[in-house]
Amino acid sequence: MNVSRALRMTAFAVVALLGGQAWAAGGPALVVEVESGRVLHAERATDPWYPASITKLMTTYIALAKVKRGELSMETLLTVTEGAAALPPSKMGFKPGTQIRLDNALKIMMVKSANDIAATIAENIGGSIDGFAALMNAEAQRLGMTSSHFANPHGLPDERNQTTARDMAILARALLTEFPEHRHLFDIGAVQFGRRIMRNTNGLIGRYPGADGMKTGFICSSGFNVVASASRNGRHLITVVLGAPSANERTMKAAELFDRGFNSKVNFTNPELSALPTSSNTTPPDMRSVICDRRGPMPQEEETPVVAEENSNIPNLFSSDVMAFAGETQKPVRTVLGPRAAVQPERVWIGLNPPSEAELAAQAAAEEAAEKARQEKKKKTSKKKTSKKAASKASTKDSDDDGKGKQKGRTSVSVKPVSGSKASSDKPAAKSKAQKAEASSKSKSTAN
Repeated sequence: MNVSRALRMTAFAVVALLGGQAWAAGGPALVVEVESGRVLHAERATDPWYPASITKLMTTYIALAKVKRGELSMETLLTVTEGAAALPPSKMGFKPGTQIRLDNALKIMMVKSANDIAATIAENIGGSIDGFAALMNAEAQRLGMTSSHFANPHGLPDERNQTTARDMAILARALLTEFPEHRHLFDIGAVQFGRRIMRNTNGLIGRYPGADGMKTGFICSSGFNVVASASRNGRHLITVVLGAPSANERTMKAAELFDRGFNSKVNFTNPELSALPTSSNTTPPDMRSVICDRRGPMPQEEETPVVAEENSNIPNLFSSDVMAFAGETQKPVRTVLGPRAAVQPERVWIGLNPPSEAELAAQAAAEEAAEKARQEKKKKTSKKKTSKKAASKASTKDSDDDGKGKQKGRTSVSVKPVSGSKASSDKPAAKSKAQKAEASSKSKSTAN
């Protein structure tokens, strides 16, 4: 596993360096202390980047701000629109007209990263996607996220979407400090809807000690992003990693940054977020060529279960070992990331009130029947495809046989004389016999 990972990362780094400056010094990374707002580590922290689904943190901020002002409640019902239902995955697949409470919508969006739910929140609060985007951008400017612009509430590809590691750290800190009563939204290990159990896409939850949030994101143009938070010994840190080449690398780099952050001390030399220098870059790099347009399986937001080795001799090209850490006193002990701890999923539902046991049983039966119907349809489709292939092969074979038969007929015609020439063909034969008889008599007469 070590050698494979090292070769993969080496190849990625080479391709990335050849492809431009986006990875010349590694992707953007940042570590900040929540309480003081002081920066412990910054690496390209103000470079513009495509946010992908970490956009949903701003969607959450707008909703919680509305709740705090009394304009909404966590029990407010939201209606799924046709536009929301038509969005691509990740999604819940609710039909237009379905109603869901705001609290359940936020839980699903944070854990499942459902795009249709993010759009449902946006359209019900802002009246439209554009209207909600205007709210997002207004709040971003108020918070000091000067390099961010949002065009939608979910982070699906749009060239107008951009942010920075610094801006996302500002947003994460605002979420944790302004809405402490809702911190549980960001560290839910899994949610359950009916029979479906959906685990959090954040690979630190249940694996890194003290990890308590927040959100991951991935599109081909951005690579793998995460805004994460963790607590240890009374300290609360936020780590931002943008543009990692895989979900596993994203998780491992964030864990390493946390290890170093908790080993560092904050003093007056650590800058505040607002003091970080502005990047000379004005547009986000497009990481598609090194993330998705390479050989191998398509990258997925869900990471494969990998256990980090404690004493690995293989260098991690994205390791924070090569980063200067402000206030660090000694090299930290690296946290070994084991398998995820088992979690009890939080139940979510549609409608205002939670379903009764009878309703849950009915929903489970309906889902089971729907699943059986899907499987039957899949089998029928597979059988049809098989029969079509068999018919196609048979047709091809018949065509080949017909072709061979026709070729034999043509060969026969070319060898044998056509009808009507039999008499003429018999005469030469008769003549040949007469000539033989004459020759025989001549031979005899000559011998005598």
